[in-house]
Amino acid sequence: MNRPNPLIPVYNTKGDAEVFLKYPYLFNRNGDWVGFVTPAREVYSVLGEFVGTLTNDPRIVGKRATSGLKPRIAPPPAPEKVFPPGTVPLAPMMPELTHSIIDVLLEAPERLHTLDTGEYRLDLD
Repeated sequence: MNRPNPLIPVYNTKGDAEVFLKYPYLFNRNGDWVGFVTPAREVYSVLGEFVGTLTNDPRIVGKRATSGLKPRIAPPPAPEKVFPPGTVPLAPMMPELTHSIIDVLLEAPERLHTLDTGEYRLDLD
């Protein structure tokens, strides 16, 4: 029996579900595509820019210093919009992060943006 791929909430350190994983895609709370995850648990934006790593918590963490980031990769084809649930389970207790690691969803949420927003969006002109 083939079961549908469930939406897995990805939390920030405060315990809020900010994005949802439907492997390999990440969606925001509106159900819009904001990124994807590789089999190595590396998180990339919709434009293929490296964002961070998906932990077991689950949350997305990245290095505070971004000087040696990975090269851009080709994103998968855009998925259909999803409809996140109205309620999600409470977040698990999460360990504190070291000073060199940030919670991307708390400290740099702009790294995960939709195709029509962000620094590299196409101009309408």
